[in-house]
Amino acid sequence: MTDIGHLINGEIRETCSRKQAVYNPATGEHAKDVLLAPVELVDEAVEIANAAFPEWRNTPAIKRARIMFRYKQLLEDNKETICRLIGEEHGKIQHDAMGELQRGIENVEYACSATELLKGEFSKNVGAGIDSWSEHQPLGVVAGITPFNFPAMVPLWMFPMALVCGNCFILKPSERDPSAALYIAELLKEAGLPDGVMQVIQGDKTVVDRLLESKGIEAVSFVGSTPIAQYIYEKASQSGKRCQALGGAKNHAIVMPDCDMENAVNQLLGAAFGSSGERCMALSVAVAVGDDAADRLVGSLAEKLSSLRVGPFYDNDNDFGPVITQEHKEKVEAYIASAAEDGARLVVDGRHPHVEGYENGFYVGATLIDNVRPDMVSYQEEIFGPVLQVVRVNSMEEAMTLINEHRYGNGTCIFTRDGEAARYFSEHIKVGMVGINIPLPVPVAYHSFGGWKQSLFGDLHAYGPDSVKFYTRRKTITQRWPSASVRESTSFSMPTL
Repeated sequence: MTDIGHLINGEIRETCSRKQAVYNPATGEHAKDVLLAPVELVDEAVEIANAAFPEWRNTPAIKRARIMFRYKQLLEDNKETICRLIGEEHGKIQHDAMGELQRGIENVEYACSATELLKGEFSKNVGAGIDSWSEHQPLGVVAGITPFNFPAMVPLWMFPMALVCGNCFILKPSERDPSAALYIAELLKEAGLPDGVMQVIQGDKTVVDRLLESKGIEAVSFVGSTPIAQYIYEKASQSGKRCQALGGAKNHAIVMPDCDMENAVNQLLGAAFGSSGERCMALSVAVAVGDDAADRLVGSLAEKLSSLRVGPFYDNDNDFGPVITQEHKEKVEAYIASAAEDGARLVVDGRHPHVEGYENGFYVGATLIDNVRPDMVSYQEEIFGPVLQVVRVNSMEEAMTLINEHRYGNGTCIFTRDGEAARYFSEHIKVGMVGINIPLPVPVAYHSFGGWKQSLFGDLHAYGPDSVKFYTRRKTITQRWPSASVRESTSFSMPTL
C-alpha cells in the first residue's frame, strides 16, 4: 500500500498521526493511504516558510518569473504522469484531465508576466519637488486549501501567482485525491524554486484549523462547498487573515424558444455531464422557456443520453467517469430519489449503471429529470453529480427571477439568437460569470474567476488580475529631498498641493 506524504523544506516527509484511505473510484479499490499531518508538522512547515520568506521576497521578479517559465515546461513534459494521477484518484477521463491541466498551465503562463503585473505606479512632481509612487509588496506566508474535483487545476490557480508575487506558500490538497497536487509541487524544485518556499501538508480538518489559527500565515485561499467556505472565511477573518473562499453553485442555463436547439443540447450534454458533473461550473439546471421549447429540449436530450458512455479513466472513448467516493455516489442517488418522490419526472434514470468489469466502481450514469420545481430539495441543493434538471417557465423574465432568487450565483448562461435578449440577460442577471451561448463561462487566466451571493466569501476573485491584489499589499511612498539652503516654517494646516 503506497503512502502519500508531505513536501517539507524540499523533501518528502512521511510524518503522520493518522492515515486515510484513498480509493480508485473506477474500481472501488482502496489503492493508497494519505498520511494526515499532526499539528506539529503544520507548525514546522509554517516556521520553515517564514524563514525562507525574506530571501524569496527580495528575489527579483524576473528571476521568480524565470522559474515559472521552466515550471510550465516541466508541467507539459510530465503531463501524462499528472493526468494518470488525476485519473487514478479522481476518476476523471484522460481527455478531461488533460483539459484540466491545460487550464492550470494557462495560469502559470499568466504568472510568467510577473515583471509587468508587479510594476507599481509613479507620479513625478505631485507637488513642488515631491514624487509619489506605489508598489506591490508580498504578504508573507500564505496557504491554499483545494477541493477534490480539480486536484491539479485549482492548486495552479493559487500558488504560481502567490509565488511570483514574492510569497511563500503552503498547500493543503484534498485528502481524497492528493497525489497530483504533491507531484506538481515537487516539480517546482526541479524548476529552481528554493526549498521552503513551497510546501505541501496532507491532512483533514485538523490541519485546516491549524492553518487558520496560525499566526505565521497571512492569507488563506479556499475552493470547495459553501458551508465549508463560510466556515473558513469566518475563522480566517477572526484570526486577522485575508481570505477568499469560493463556495458552491447551482448553475442555470436559460433555453429560449429561438435558440439553435441542436447546438444547445450538445453544449448542455458536455456542461452537465463532463467530469461526472463534479464541477463548480457544471450546468445542472436547464430552464426552458415555453412548453414547446421544453418538449423539444427534453426529447433531444433523452435521445442523446442513451449514447453517453460512463467508465474508467484510462479509456478515452468514455465521456465521463465515476464520482469520487461511494458515499458521494449514495448522496447523488438520494437526490435523484428525492426528486422523483417530490413529483418530478425521471426521464432517464442513471442510478446503478452496469460498467462491465468495474462493478465495484463509484458510477452514476447520466440522469435527466423533467418538471422540477423550485421548492424541491434536489433543485435547492448542489447535487454535484451527472444530473441535469429541467425547469419549465413561461417567459425569460420568469427564468431570470428564478436564477436571481437562488442563494448561489456562480455561473449561468443563455441560449438564444436574440442579441437584445442576451444583452438584457447579461446586464441584469445576478450571477458572477455569464455565458451567451457558452455553457461553461470559465474566465481565461488573464481575467478573474468568482461568483456572487453564497458562491463567494471575500472581496476578490480567484486568479487573474485579482490574484495580484489578493497576494500583495499596496504601499504608497511620497518623497521629497528639501534643499539644505531653504528652511521651512511650521504649518498646522492640512497639507495641500
